[in-house]
Amino acid sequence: MPKKNLSTLLEPSFRLYFLFLALFALATAAIGEYVLAVAEAIVVLFLLLYFRQRNATRRRDILNYIENVSANIDVAAKDTMVNAPLPMVIFRPDTEEVIWSNDHFLQITGERDHLFDRRISDAVPGFDPRWLMEGKSLCPLEVELRGRRFQVYGHMVRTEGKGRRGFLATTYWLDVTESSLLRDEHTATRPVIMLLVLDNYEDIFKGVNDNVKSAMLSDINRRLDEWCESFHGLLCRLERDRRLLILEERYLPAILEKKFDLLDQVREVVNPSGMPATLSIGVGRDADNFAELFQFASLSAEMALSRGGDQAVVKDRVNFAFYGGRRAAETEKHNKVKSRVMASALSELIGDASQVFVMGHAFPDLDCMGPAAGIAAIARKKGVELHIIRSADPSPADMMVDELAELSEYENVFLSPTDALISLDPRALLVVVDTNRPEQVLSQDVLEAANRVTVIDHHRRAASYIEAAALNFQEPYASSASELTTELLQYILDPADLLKAEAEALMAGIVLDSKNFTTRTGSRTFDAAAFLRRAGADPTEVRRFFTSDLKSTVARYSIIKEAKLVRPGIAVSAVERTVDRVTAAKAADEMLTLTGIHTSFVLFPDDERVILSARSSGDVNVQVIVEALGGGGNAQVAGAQISEKTLAQVTAELVDSINSYCDNA
Repeated sequence: MPKKNLSTLLEPSFRLYFLFLALFALATAAIGEYVLAVAEAIVVLFLLLYFRQRNATRRRDILNYIENVSANIDVAAKDTMVNAPLPMVIFRPDTEEVIWSNDHFLQITGERDHLFDRRISDAVPGFDPRWLMEGKSLCPLEVELRGRRFQVYGHMVRTEGKGRRGFLATTYWLDVTESSLLRDEHTATRPVIMLLVLDNYEDIFKGVNDNVKSAMLSDINRRLDEWCESFHGLLCRLERDRRLLILEERYLPAILEKKFDLLDQVREVVNPSGMPATLSIGVGRDADNFAELFQFASLSAEMALSRGGDQAVVKDRVNFAFYGGRRAAETEKHNKVKSRVMASALSELIGDASQVFVMGHAFPDLDCMGPAAGIAAIARKKGVELHIIRSADPSPADMMVDELAELSEYENVFLSPTDALISLDPRALLVVVDTNRPEQVLSQDVLEAANRVTVIDHHRRAASYIEAAALNFQEPYASSASELTTELLQYILDPADLLKAEAEALMAGIVLDSKNFTTRTGSRTFDAAAFLRRAGADPTEVRRFFTSDLKSTVARYSIIKEAKLVRPGIAVSAVERTVDRVTAAKAADEMLTLTGIHTSFVLFPDDERVILSARSSGDVNVQVIVEALGGGGNAQVAGAQISEKTLAQVTAELVDSINSYCDNA
């Protein structure tokens, strides 16, 4: 420490005092008291000399004290490093060159000699010191070394010498083997709950005699028991078609690796008419208690069923994971009791609402506007004010919207999302149609602002969905949201309560998503169409919504021209220019009419996004394929909007997803 700094820090400054004393002596001499002035000067000089001598002695003592303390600290530090109970090693983080290590570190590494001039990764294979360079003091991962586990702490210091600067890292290695093993054992023994649901119980046993039914049930139960026993699980019967399985977390990775092969085993049980049994599995894991665990499993089972069944869904605290669900063909499940209950609940919700808002997905199509028109008819019957939310952007439903807007009953019905958000009140009801995903709705702000929400959708449930819905009528077996809405209308309205334009809007939605009654069409589809026909829907008038001009036809075939086969029967058309979405969707549909093509994909850039349309007429489930890209839909019609990626990148990811799907089918 410099003397000046030490003096300033530890010594009071008396210079000013001595100056004043000298001035007093001069003043005394000035008035003629020379003897007194000389005496004062002698005293001042004596005090000054004494003060300087004491300061020098004090400074010397302090410096000696500091040197002794520093030496003791150095000795203590060196002794601590050498004899510390924790393994220690000092190395250069940039080159991994070991500078020094204590004996304890040599013991844990199994080295007998010093580690000088060696790399830290040579002594500890796989050790990565980048966390130190990032300013962290704790290694994010435990380090395994010779059968032991260590938690590594460390810090870095800057060094200077001979014109170069560098860093030294000092690390401390704490043996946490026992606690880590206890933690792993705790994790491995955490409970996992599975709900096993035979999702087509009624269908496979319909018209089957008792002997055959008993044999089939015995075969199914045997397969369930053998599968559960292999994981040492506890299997309990809840209902005739529902089982509860409790097992430990340690067995779940093997189940996931085999992708729930129980699904394939159960599917081998076939009834006399050739229909296989299918199973839906809901898995709950990583919960705080059994109640939450069962809630996770129930929610997963519900999602598996809503996605078409024959699959497994795993839910933890954060997200969902899906396994199976690759069948494109889905069994129609027409439950009139459920439809009647849903219709009654919807009628009450609309009747109690101050006003009703209807909203579909972004870029709404005919199957968005059809259900909106059906809800409008219910609100008109109930005497409740209704608004349909529409965007100013062009959409495939513009022709239908324009025709409805001309009707006196639809005066001031259509609102922008901004106006709807302003008009929304606490007693308002929001009806979301043709989507169940919050990120796909026309306005997420309106969805978040609504206190009461109802969902009517035919798409399979995705990982993200509208959770807080007062009513959720979601049937993936239906051809369209228009079909579901019409099914509800039959229990609420008479055919005469529907306007002709409303009936045709609903019919157009069914025609669109069923591909003119050729796909995903069951008895309920024709029942809905018959009701709409009685309400005045004219098939000839409906056909107007599907006509194309010469320009769009040429554009459609130009898209088809660029299609390439990526797998047998699977065609992908990546268009490097922006095209009309409706034209792209129609091109995907039309490719399915070509010989040898059962699955089609159309991609094109649109501003900062890539738009994807997917179609299937065979056994390929396009929803599973596009979900890997962040999209959704159902087994035969799906799509996606991918941001921040180029067309080439999305095309490559799509081909990878197709290959993965086909290879694991």
